[in-house]
Amino acid sequence: MAANKPRQGGAIIVETGVDFAVWSHNSGQIELCLFGDDDKEIARLPMERGDDHVHRLVVDGLKEGARYGYRAHGVYAPDSGLWFDPSKLLIDPYAKELDRPFRYDPLLGTFGAETQHLVPRAIVTRDIHVAPDKPLFKPGGFIYEVAVRSFTMLHPDIPAAQRGTVKALAHPSVIAHLKRIGVDAVELMPITAWIDERHLPPLGLRNSWGYNPIAFMALDPRLVPGGMAELRDTVAKLHAEGIALILDLVFNHTGESDRFGTTLSLRGLDNLSLYRHLPGRPGELVNDTGTGNTVACDHPYVRQLIIDSLRHFVLGAAIDGFRFDLAPVLGRTATGFETHAETLKAMLTDEVLKDRVMIAEPWDIGPGGYQLGNFPAPFLEWNDRVRDDVRCYWRGDDHKTGTLATALAGSSDIFSRNNGTGTRSVNFLAAHDGFTLRDVVSYSGKHNEANGEQNRDGHNENHSWNNGAEGETRFPGIIRKRRDDLKALLSTLFASRGSIMLTAGDEGGRTQHGNNNAYCQDNEITWVDWAALDDELIAHTAFCSGLRKRFSVFTEMGFFGGDGDIQWISPSGEPMSTQEWETPKFSTLGMVLSTRDGQSGEMTRLAVLFNRSGGEEIFALPGSATWQLLAGDAPGKSAISAIVPRRSVAFYLEG
Repeated sequence: MAANKPRQGGAIIVETGVDFAVWSHNSGQIELCLFGDDDKEIARLPMERGDDHVHRLVVDGLKEGARYGYRAHGVYAPDSGLWFDPSKLLIDPYAKELDRPFRYDPLLGTFGAETQHLVPRAIVTRDIHVAPDKPLFKPGGFIYEVAVRSFTMLHPDIPAAQRGTVKALAHPSVIAHLKRIGVDAVELMPITAWIDERHLPPLGLRNSWGYNPIAFMALDPRLVPGGMAELRDTVAKLHAEGIALILDLVFNHTGESDRFGTTLSLRGLDNLSLYRHLPGRPGELVNDTGTGNTVACDHPYVRQLIIDSLRHFVLGAAIDGFRFDLAPVLGRTATGFETHAETLKAMLTDEVLKDRVMIAEPWDIGPGGYQLGNFPAPFLEWNDRVRDDVRCYWRGDDHKTGTLATALAGSSDIFSRNNGTGTRSVNFLAAHDGFTLRDVVSYSGKHNEANGEQNRDGHNENHSWNNGAEGETRFPGIIRKRRDDLKALLSTLFASRGSIMLTAGDEGGRTQHGNNNAYCQDNEITWVDWAALDDELIAHTAFCSGLRKRFSVFTEMGFFGGDGDIQWISPSGEPMSTQEWETPKFSTLGMVLSTRDGQSGEMTRLAVLFNRSGGEEIFALPGSATWQLLAGDAPGKSAISAIVPRRSVAFYLEG
């Protein structure tokens, strides 16, 4: 046994055995624990600390598949930020595979309580690298947000053994659905190893979303039982169909939670260094995430851990890009969020990562936490302003005509900051967090009673409406109104400039029965009921997606230049007047776009006409040419004026 060359962490197979390394500045001693095939500890070996605070050991004769963990010795003084407790078996932050899922137990947070029987073992693996091509996804494309378990658990064509796993994404029926609605990239909600929040087991609930990680690289065995090989194979099959895969990753916090939480990895190895603490109060964890802790992403060790994690997924599975939960934490320093923070800069300049798609959720709950528009290019950013403004427009709120136009045009008011020349917006109307799109038009208020918190959790303002009845109804008129509103919302989303995102099932009217915080519902509340999806809505989504792919104007990312490439008209066919823009309840808007038609290859004009009123509206269309209604599989009759039904969006092509 001997120390090896300086490096930050992980277990690497070498010629003589396995080389282990783990970083800890404040510990007194780190021990490597090895486990046999019977799951019993067979060795506890002291590691040698280097001047760089990396503890190292090469174990001769050890082979691939060996299982291990760490124990850290040192001072236990939580009020001083020190949590060293050798009774806690710790996960390697660089672990790439675990032998079992995490399971919450109070002993994981009890000082002096042995946890060997509760903690997964890391597995020594051999890296297999692919040669990733350029990312398939291009800004302006259609992103489809998927929680793989919820998405596949009730799919009738998927074999029972595959349901709930990443492998199920490659099933021919799933791929056929993705291609039908024109998906460019699947954005996969977290699949790295997570633990349930401590309040869930007593309620008989469990985490359904995965936003509570312990290991940043290791895939959760519940979702990816085949490990990196399963992920790599699934990505390859999606790529073969022209579909990219984006991973949603969580680096802002861990499932170790607040000071009453668990000791499983970073806390036990060096809590004081690896989490943020209040100035002068090392016992007080900063809670910019709302989950009890905040990872110190500006620490050099954490920065490199993040970069190495991203490289692991690109080199190991050809992942096309990443979405980052509560992304301002990645740019936080002791003085607040910085657009050009070192960690963000490292993510954009690393040789392996610099061509990958990077998407920020640009808010957290810390001071100055709302950073929409402030991430460095080429980061794309979730745009909740679009979500709220479009919902409010269709709900009928006053003074929303201008905000709708701004959203449709790519939110230049936001993304022109810092000399921006184009939009970086990811437009969406619903996401995993909040109402489903159907629930937006079916519930006036949230209904989270099943979460066990007396309906106190989740957002209170959802900019929603119920069309005359709260929740499920048998009244055909209300059902028709809801379907019309869903079609209008989908049309609006697909007609907006920038990248767009739709959450799985929203194309078919999936409901969560008014639950807008369903993170803890791993059951029929969140599982997509494929048999109940509305094929009329799915067909409409496919139609809108087809238009988006046909006409280049929607997927271009530059701002409109004001030279005739976009015109805003009223039903008269004339440009919108100041008075019309400022009329509180103005219910119509026409957007006339100069665009290339992918079918003919020629430049033409497309009119997108919005009518949120309760009655039919007639638009005079500009110019002397006739226009054709685009609907379903074929254009309608030519006309010089357009009839736009109540609560709808109509598309007309010139010529």
